[in-house]
Amino acid sequence: MPTHDLYARSPGDPHWQIPASGAARFSWEYDDGRERLLALYQKGKDKQWDGQKRIDWDLEVDPYDPLGTPEEAMVLYGTPYWAKMTDRDKGELRRHFASWQFSQFLHGEQGAMICAARIVESVPDLDAKFYSATQTMDEARHAEIYGRFLHEKIGLVYPINDNLRSLLDDTLRDSRWDMPYLGMQVLIEGLALAAFGMIRDTTSKPLPRQILAYVMQDEARHVAFGRMALRDYYKQLTDAELREREEFVIEGCYLMRDRLRGTEVLENFGIPKAEAEELSERSEFLHLFRRLLFSRIVPCVKDIGLWGKRLQQAYVDMGVLELGDSDLDQLMAQDEEIAEKLDEERFAAEERERVAEVEEAIEQGRRLDG
Repeated sequence: MPTHDLYARSPGDPHWQIPASGAARFSWEYDDGRERLLALYQKGKDKQWDGQKRIDWDLEVDPYDPLGTPEEAMVLYGTPYWAKMTDRDKGELRRHFASWQFSQFLHGEQGAMICAARIVESVPDLDAKFYSATQTMDEARHAEIYGRFLHEKIGLVYPINDNLRSLLDDTLRDSRWDMPYLGMQVLIEGLALAAFGMIRDTTSKPLPRQILAYVMQDEARHVAFGRMALRDYYKQLTDAELREREEFVIEGCYLMRDRLRGTEVLENFGIPKAEAEELSERSEFLHLFRRLLFSRIVPCVKDIGLWGKRLQQAYVDMGVLELGDSDLDQLMAQDEEIAEKLDEERFAAEERERVAEVEEAIEQGRRLDG
């Protein structure tokens, strides 16, 4: 079924065109590069995988409870709207919220694919071009997987959120080669990692957990790439140039924070936009979710050298300044370990099943011989 037939509301024009700006850069130095970045490039090659084969798509998903979301986590929980809802209504609300979340993941992954391709084109160093080429493939795989999950398991898609659209627009319109790094690798990828991680660690459903764990294993490398490249480059910039990038980060963080309301879903259930925003802002779960979402961004921003007074004050206002001291390397290592452990558990279970089948066949053969 065409995706347009699954949209909860019309996404408008089927194509979104952003005028490209900036230069395409070639490098004639083919035998030199940063060791750390080339090592990451090698890891990117070694860790390629096929979403059709690594993920168990035969796992069933209840579209009316695709993530096992508890009632307390629903924005409408405890409100008069919730009290009037039937069990079927609540299931439909869960379906819409899961669709909205994974639709934003899908649109963000397409944006990441385009930004990674832009980095290949515009970054001056060949080692960075090499790695970005592997990331472009990763992002294509992620978009494929999220699209399949929405089409086959939920049967509902939401258009791109206005704030995510605005940040992508700002990122791709900027002619400076480092801006796709900053907008995508640090802000959008950092926020996505935290959102993926929260669902991965709380869902009781095996298929979305597999999807998120394997995608996060890739994303951990992508954020590491952005940190390496920008940390090196930002050491060379003037204070004025650094402040320009900090302003971009401040605006982007406010946009991403406001993206998380999901008011489009509530509006689809007949709740006026202003009331939907108010209900979202009252949600204790949303406040916790927002705080966790910046756990990947703030330490990364600090690590690459953007830590001026105005940026710090913005993080004070958001209540996330202390997250700058988080151990980002440890978080990324955990993402890798969780995906590898999931593989081990799945393959061990499959091996046990194969052994049991062989033993059963042998036993049947003995009975027939007897």
